[in-house]
Amino acid sequence: MRKSVQLLVALALLFILPACDANQVYEKNLDLDKAVWTVQEKPTFEFEVLDTTQRYDIYFNIRNASLYGYYNLYVKHTLLDPSGKRVSQLLHQMLLMDPQTGEPRGQGSGDIFDHQFLALPQQQFHQTGTYKVVLEQYMRQDQLPGIMAVGVRVAKTAK
Repeated sequence: MRKSVQLLVALALLFILPACDANQVYEKNLDLDKAVWTVQEKPTFEFEVLDTTQRYDIYFNIRNASLYGYYNLYVKHTLLDPSGKRVSQLLHQMLLMDPQTGEPRGQGSGDIFDHQFLALPQQQFHQTGTYKVVLEQYMRQDQLPGIMAVGVRVAKTAK
């Protein structure tokens, strides 16, 4: 029962704390069916850019269970502008656990851990409108059990 209470408190903080950040423009997390990220699933996140003079930091959010079998996660992003033209595409390696000790990184309690990785720092957008970020898991297997949720956060770069 104690782990359940800790989990509820952690989840509540996860939703409350981002609301306190004045620089945050967008944040959305998507739960993956049965805590498995399949190759076919390509979560897409859409956000509005209204100020082209501002620079933005784009973060990737990952929630994993301790049953995830690797210390890292490869994710490919594709960033599309309002017309659908590709702005960038890159493969990212995210360390979910310490490669030497196997200790989990990120915030968590029990066997669930939340990570936020600065993936695209200081992005400048040249037109206003709706941009899309598409995420793909790029590991060497069709299904990744233990990846519970993925998300994107966009915040104004602190000056």
